[in-house]
Amino acid sequence: MLTAATLTRVVAAALEEDAPWGDLTSEALIPADATATADLVAREPGVFSGGTVFTAAFGLTDPDVTVDLHVGDGDAFENGDVLASVSGSARSILTAERVALNFTQRMSGIATVTAEYVRAVAQTPVRIADTRKTTPGLRAFERHAVACGGGSNHRYSLSDAVMAKDNHLAVLTRSGVDTATALRAAIARLPHTAHVVVEVDRLDQIPAVLEGGAHTVLLDNFTLDDLRAGVAMIDRRATVEASGGVNLDTVAAIAATGVDVISVGALTHSARALDLGLDLRIG
Repeated sequence: MLTAATLTRVVAAALEEDAPWGDLTSEALIPADATATADLVAREPGVFSGGTVFTAAFGLTDPDVTVDLHVGDGDAFENGDVLASVSGSARSILTAERVALNFTQRMSGIATVTAEYVRAVAQTPVRIADTRKTTPGLRAFERHAVACGGGSNHRYSLSDAVMAKDNHLAVLTRSGVDTATALRAAIARLPHTAHVVVEVDRLDQIPAVLEGGAHTVLLDNFTLDDLRAGVAMIDRRATVEASGGVNLDTVAAIAATGVDVISVGALTHSARALDLGLDLRIG
């Protein structure tokens, strides 16, 4: 969740990184009493995300700068649309401009590509979910952007849910512990609210995972035929998640196999920043 505390901490750190001793250019060239109005303008269509972050970049630079948002997070827009307007000290606007744009372009890019995936499976009940393949320090921002695009959030961190992946299962095998026994013991120790996900990469791993009581079985890099077979084997005894090899060309066919969730690392690790610009007018 993108909390106020996280937003303030991350945006303040970005502003400190970009102007650790002030904005030398603006302070040298721009009169201290100059004011300006700037419009956030879309250079291409997309889905907006990051309104509170955009506002915070200016507000933390100068509390007297005002930001008026013309669209909300999750709203679609077209090329040329004015998404927000900023008014106040010209120096302050110029100082915060890059940080405000960096966050909003990145978040809107993630929201836009997520919306494309969601549209691709719109005729099915499948959820499109993100992963932990996020930019270090920016997970809350990027996860918020996925939600703005209509996607679902996976576990936020290692502390939120049990997710046994191939390396976890390999350690168990080397230790001589069978998967079903290990899962049953783990579930007995966990709070009753804890969710348990187990990743498998072969059909023959599924029976032990179900026997162990997993709540979600993640079918990783399965062929379409094997996905259909896995869904049949699980037979609603657990949520079925698919991952691996997912892109806009493949996601609809994966959804049609009957899985419940498709997790897509590309939503966050490969999304292109959207082209947004801040057009400034001196007042």
